[in-house]
Amino acid sequence: MGQFQFMWQYIRRHRWQYIGGIITLFILDFANLYIPKVTGIITDGLAAHTLDMGGVLRNIGIILGIGFTLAVGRFLWRYFIFGAARSIEHEIRDNMFAHLETLDVEYYNEHKTGDLMTRFTSDLNAVRMAIGPAVIAAFDAVVMTVMVIGQMMVYVNVKLTLVTIIPMIFIAFGELYFGKIMQKRFLERQEAVSELTDYVQESFSGVRVVKAFVRERSQLRAFAKANANAKHKNLRIASMQSIVIPLLDVVIGISSLLTLLYGGYLALAGEITIGRFIAFNQYITMLVWPMLACGEAINMFSQGGAGIKRIQEVFEEQPEIADREGVADVDAVKGNIRLNHLTFIHRGHSEPTLKDISLDIRAGTTLAVIGRTGNGKSTLVNLLLHLYNTKPNMIFIDGRDINSIPLKTLRENIAYVPQDNFLFSDTLKSNIAFGTDNEEMGEIIRATKIACIHDNIIAFPDGYDTIVGERGVTLSGGQKQRSSIARALKKDAPILILDDALSAVDTDTEEKILRNLKENRRGKTTILIAHRISTIQNADVILVLEDGEAKECGNHKELMERGGIYRDMFEKQQLEAAIGERRAAFEAEGGMHS
Repeated sequence: MGQFQFMWQYIRRHRWQYIGGIITLFILDFANLYIPKVTGIITDGLAAHTLDMGGVLRNIGIILGIGFTLAVGRFLWRYFIFGAARSIEHEIRDNMFAHLETLDVEYYNEHKTGDLMTRFTSDLNAVRMAIGPAVIAAFDAVVMTVMVIGQMMVYVNVKLTLVTIIPMIFIAFGELYFGKIMQKRFLERQEAVSELTDYVQESFSGVRVVKAFVRERSQLRAFAKANANAKHKNLRIASMQSIVIPLLDVVIGISSLLTLLYGGYLALAGEITIGRFIAFNQYITMLVWPMLACGEAINMFSQGGAGIKRIQEVFEEQPEIADREGVADVDAVKGNIRLNHLTFIHRGHSEPTLKDISLDIRAGTTLAVIGRTGNGKSTLVNLLLHLYNTKPNMIFIDGRDINSIPLKTLRENIAYVPQDNFLFSDTLKSNIAFGTDNEEMGEIIRATKIACIHDNIIAFPDGYDTIVGERGVTLSGGQKQRSSIARALKKDAPILILDDALSAVDTDTEEKILRNLKENRRGKTTILIAHRISTIQNADVILVLEDGEAKECGNHKELMERGGIYRDMFEKQQLEAAIGERRAAFEAEGGMHS
């Protein structure tokens, strides 16, 4: 879709506002033509003594009437066209946000937040200027120029008009060339601003890491480099404008000089009256605005074109994860899961992350998945959430291929606690109720008690109304994890997935949470992803992943008796724990002696 087609789909919905604004502009431009003419009539009338005071007052009254019309008209065209431009900006922003929500996780892995934010702000603002002020400037410039030149020819003199507009023809061609160069430079500027915005956003988000590693000076140098690049791109635009605008003034000055020389000669020769000569000078002055407006319009259209191109890039992205043909409504999900020779290769990888995994998980089962880092545990979770596509007949939920279940239905029936424990900058109450449509305090408190976070929350000065800050930075790691668990439990879904969600809590709290989960999730499927065997040893089924393969599967007792990978991991962790206890005891004893 071209840029014009893309914008036309929005403009046509507001076409009557644009038509109203353009008609108003036309009336204003037409009314403007009469001011120099009336001034010329008054001048010639007074010079020839053919106009009395009453006639002068009548003509002044006409000028005042035109002035009132201009005042009302300027309000109306702003109301129509600026209002339409603001409405279109609002619609594009809404549509862009809605479209971004449909895109896959992979898209956000490849596109930085700062770049997307720039498209929402400065790019969209450039588009608004192009469909608002630029439209007015362009229309006004063209219509006013044609009308004024026509009036100059008809009312004053054809030869004088032709002489004075020759320099303006050069302006028209020069501005077209100027517009092409400017669009390219504006696009470069927007990309530089995107990089700068992204760097600032990332630096502020990681400010704790920056301070912990004492990298403030290094960050400042990197920021200065990105800022200098943005400055350079802005100066390239400013340098072009600093050349074009003075040249425009020179051309307008030459046109005015020709008017004085040749117009004065015609007035002295008697070919035109003094009044018409004065009127002609006013017409020339009136042409200054269209010439400047034309330059401004080309400038804004260039910026808008660059902005539209970047916004279109977002809309042209299509999600790979979407409901396929043959998807049928599912009333409810019970929680039966079957993996049938599940194999998955990440985009851009040559080797599969998961290899030929087969497993039956009945509703009500607690499945634990354990394995070393990078062995595909989180990939398995993402496949169950259908964040990545799988081949048909590899994952079944309640006997249905996961690809045939609507995404909305599937995800509504799965509660998920991710590794990063993302919390929004909002109250704890709103964060915990995020996955549902209500903030019923009874349900929230029930979930927080199961997650062992209720006592911490009520100890805060504002309790459940405590604002957690961006990404939950005001909470400790364990508090964030338990708040995320409470959010998932509030959803009360048939399937609960905890992706290494207990790594930041102490062993006593971990035991309490696991005990609460066992009591409160009877008949519902729970999937635990963990590194610590203490977290998962009481699960009904334990799946051991090694190099993406299901190397071992069974309960704790069975796997220990088998004497394989699981037992080896268990013994290593037991040894590490024993060493840690001895070290702590030794340090405590040393402290006592000292």
